[in-house]
Amino acid sequence: MVLITVRLPSGATLAQALRHLELPEEDVDIGYGLVLIDLLDPGQGLYGLRVSESAAHRTGLAADGGPYADPRIEPYGPPE
Repeated sequence: MVLITVRLPSGATLAQALRHLELPEEDVDIGYGLVLIDLLDPGQGLYGLRVSESAAHRTGLAADGGPYADPRIEPYGPPE
């Protein structure tokens, strides 16, 4: 899975994003959901979405909306 960014109307839902991008649910990490990126200016309608690599390329957003790597985040340093 990779991350993409997409501009949608403010207050958009995951279902609206799927329709806008013409993606089936199987290509999207439903558990990750649609994440508002700019909390200081939510009116911008900039959202993040985790999708399969093939879906990311089908969206046509590659020029400015990703895909971006989605590395696993783990603790730094030795276990305590």
